[in-house]
Amino acid sequence: MADTRIRVLLVDDHQVVRRGLRTFLEIQDDIEVVGEAADGAEGVALTEELRPDVVLMDVKMPGMDGIDALRKLRELANPAKVLIVTSFTEQRTVVPALRAGASGYVYKDVDPDALAGAIRSVHAGHVLLQQEIAGALLSDDEPGGGTGRGNSLTEREREVLGLIADGRSNREIARALVLSEKTVKTHVSNILMKLDLADRTQAALWAVRHGMAG
Repeated sequence: MADTRIRVLLVDDHQVVRRGLRTFLEIQDDIEVVGEAADGAEGVALTEELRPDVVLMDVKMPGMDGIDALRKLRELANPAKVLIVTSFTEQRTVVPALRAGASGYVYKDVDPDALAGAIRSVHAGHVLLQQEIAGALLSDDEPGGGTGRGNSLTEREREVLGLIADGRSNREIARALVLSEKTVKTHVSNILMKLDLADRTQAALWAVRHGMAG
C-alpha cells in the first residue's frame, strides 16, 4: 500500500524551533518530516532534491530569506505548497510572503493541532487567507487587471473562482459543482490564464477584490 503521508520540509534558522516542530509533527500518523534547512538557499535546494508536499518556511533568516526562497521556488515551478511559520505579525512581513506564492501562514505560537490542520489544508489545495491580511493584499497594483478582464470568464469559471476564494480545494469544488476533478483543474488553469495570475492565492485575492467571494 502506497505511503499517503504528507511529506514536510522544515526551513527555519533556529534549531530549537525546528526541533520543536519535528517533535510534534512526527507523532502525526499522516505527516512525515523529510528534512530540515537552516536558511532559504538550503531550503530551496532541499525542496528541489526531496520534493516535499509542504514546506514550513520562516520569513526572517540570514542569507536568503523566506520571501526570496519563495520567489526562487516559483521560478523553478516547484509544486510544493509553502506554509509560512512566523513570529512576525506585521502586514509588511506577511503580505510579501503571500504575494511571493505562499499558500498561507501561521504564527509560531499556533496551537499544535491547528498547525497540523493548516498543513493538511494547504496540502489539499486550500488557500489560508485570514481576514486581517486580506485587505492589505487588495491594493490597486495587484495583478489581474480590472474588473473588465473578468468579463472574459465563463459563468462556470466564475463559479469556480468564487469557490477558490472560499478556500475550497479542487476536489471540493468538483463535488460542489458536480464536475470531475480534471475538469476543475482545466477551469482553474483557464482562470489564471485569462486573469494573468500566477497561482490560486492571487486568484482568491482577485475574487475578493471584485466581489466574487462567497
